[in-house]
Amino acid sequence: MAVVLSTSCWKTLFWSQYSYLGLDSRGLSDRYVKSYWDLNRNHVLINYKYCVENPLNYKGYSEKYWELTASYSRNKDGSVGYAAHQPMKEDFGVITPTAALSSMPYTPKESMAILRFLYDEKPNFIGQAGPYDATSINFNDWTTPRYLAIDQGTIAPMIENYRTGLLWDLFMNAPDIRDGLKKIGFKSTEHKIQ
Repeated sequence: MAVVLSTSCWKTLFWSQYSYLGLDSRGLSDRYVKSYWDLNRNHVLINYKYCVENPLNYKGYSEKYWELTASYSRNKDGSVGYAAHQPMKEDFGVITPTAALSSMPYTPKESMAILRFLYDEKPNFIGQAGPYDATSINFNDWTTPRYLAIDQGTIAPMIENYRTGLLWDLFMNAPDIRDGLKKIGFKSTEHKIQ
């Protein structure tokens, strides 16, 4: 089945994560979006399916090695740069594992597959603080032995949200947050905000 690319897939994957470390998209809606959960999950799945289908034929892209988002990157001359990796638009053969791991609430099976793959088959892509920010099987196992705190910083909270919903529950039940969400028109069936 071919991936249908829409304008929503041109956004790098971090759009489905940073805003939702505390804001729980489960049952969240407003006058513009019927289900923020579905919106975020579909965004991740578009990215995942794009990498699995691999229309640009990069070596290594698969069900266990996927993820395009803003991160360090490999320039054409082999030096380290930075890019907002996206399906088709800015796909340079560089995978950023941090966003796949931060997608655990939306795609637990797919996210766990890349984690196992990295630790079992590509330990050279792992450093003292976990997976490096940018990796590429396509370019002979190229990697940046570097981390970006903003990329790494989403992994633990989103894994905990997947496991227990702790951060979502703390944030969504704060009185000021509840009042603010109501005032701007958000509703949450998960947290009983009407």
